Amino acid sequence: MATWKEITEQNPAHSENYAQRWRNLEAAGNDIYGEARTIDALAPRGAKILDAGCGQGRIGGYLSKQGHKILGTDLDPVLIKYASEEFPDARWIVGDLSEDPIPESDFDLIVSAGNVMGFLAENGRRPALENLHRVLSPQGRAVIGFGAGRGWAFGEFIEMAESVGFELENAYESWELKPFTPHSDFLVAIFTRKAA
Repeated sequence: MATWKEITEQNPAHSENYAQRWRNLEAAGNDIYGEARTIDALAPRGAKILDAGCGQGRIGGYLSKQGHKILGTDLDPVLIKYASEEFPDARWIVGDLSEDPIPESDFDLIVSAGNVMGFLAENGRRPALENLHRVLSPQGRAVIGFGAGRGWAFGEFIEMAESVGFELENAYESWELKPFTPHSDFLVAIFTRKAA
């Protein structure tokens, strides 16, 4: 699978098209905040939340409006610009989860949705998970969702996450928290930190 960097290098209009796609979906009356509502329900009020691979701020922006303290990070400066303009109450930064340190820590909750994991280069997978684990508070949870067929088998993903210090709390096949089965083509994994 191509990484996000490769896609945007091959098609400079990709980021603009991606942002417009979400605006079109919302304008047509589609629900584009399902993941954010799930995260809001999982988080304590006023939680410190990292939106890892935040895109144009769809999830983090919604959560910011619910009173959470949001840091969104994405490697795409076009999408970060949109997030900053539309949701100025949150903090948005350009950063690569696989390479750049996350400038804050002790997050109550980390969310990574929208197939972010599937867009990571293979050699960037472990560093990205290590980065996320490093900034999660001791009692926090990380919620990571992505689809099958993106070059990272769910079992391998969970095994790697556990090898960097996460512990799988629950696995679902949708953001509506339907139970995960061996035939599921989507994974929403909820991790805690392994006890020291």
